[in-house]
Amino acid sequence: MAGSAVPSSSSPPTSPLAPGSLTGATLLTSPLARAERFVWLTARVLEQRRFAYHFLDGGADPVETALTAYRNEDGGYGHALEPELRGPVSQPAHAVHALRVLDEIGRCGGQRAERLCRYLTSASTPDGALPAACLPPEPTAAPMEPAGDLLATGPVVGVLHRNGVWHAWLFRATDFCWTAVEALAHPDPRQIQAAVAFLDGVPDRPRAEAAAERLGRLVRGQRLAVLEPEHAPDEHRYHEHHYHAYDFARSPDSLARRWFTSAEMDRALDFLAAAQAPDGGWPARSHSWTPTAHLERRPVRTIEALLTLRAYGREVA
Repeated sequence: MAGSAVPSSSSPPTSPLAPGSLTGATLLTSPLARAERFVWLTARVLEQRRFAYHFLDGGADPVETALTAYRNEDGGYGHALEPELRGPVSQPAHAVHALRVLDEIGRCGGQRAERLCRYLTSASTPDGALPAACLPPEPTAAPMEPAGDLLATGPVVGVLHRNGVWHAWLFRATDFCWTAVEALAHPDPRQIQAAVAFLDGVPDRPRAEAAAERLGRLVRGQRLAVLEPEHAPDEHRYHEHHYHAYDFARSPDSLARRWFTSAEMDRALDFLAAAQAPDGGWPARSHSWTPTAHLERRPVRTIEALLTLRAYGREVA
């Protein structure tokens, strides 16, 4: 047709991915570019916005807008924000997920925190503990325990304290967490993670350091961390029941970092970096009860892995 532009056969095709992104010549060589392609092709809007915020100079507003879509009228969050819970109702596990996102973008305070604390008050037990799932149950991707105790409460309380939030419910919840953490004797790794999340944020730093030191002895004495992943059987390397140093110490600032030598942490980070799959994402790791939960979990894990590697100074770009 006259006047129509005919593209040159030598011109490269337009990328179907995000404009101005990392993809291009480094697609097959840069861990970050490979992860970016995986995120654009597979992730929910929330994870796409989070990736853009952390690695592409994206803004915080799009992240919060995407997160707000999961918020309910009671102030909590639902609608499979935490992929394993598929129902629409607010659940403490969704609140944990939401607070982590708000913490990442520096918006965990003010009316946002007040609104969420009202929901947490209504969902908690008389002693301030948050259950793993609230009754009556809605459709879930996995059978839920009747009470989560420290698993749900510790991360929430730690994030709120780290952001200087104060609320009447938080006093009771903090007391509960102290009691639960200091009573741990034969914990599973998830309880240790929840305890660390609490201890890294709670204001009483001397007490937190003493508690963390005791937990570190438990972790090493009970062999809760795989310290030589390169020598472990394949089924022990990246499995939901086997944890590594970076699973407890997400950043060098964590109290849990003191539990591991530099050599042990380096080996763990080497293993984490090598776990990136050919498609650019990291494994979901935990067993998912539906294919959808598994697919939605992988981009979340991918962002977490990249943030951990970057926090320790590992090159990802």
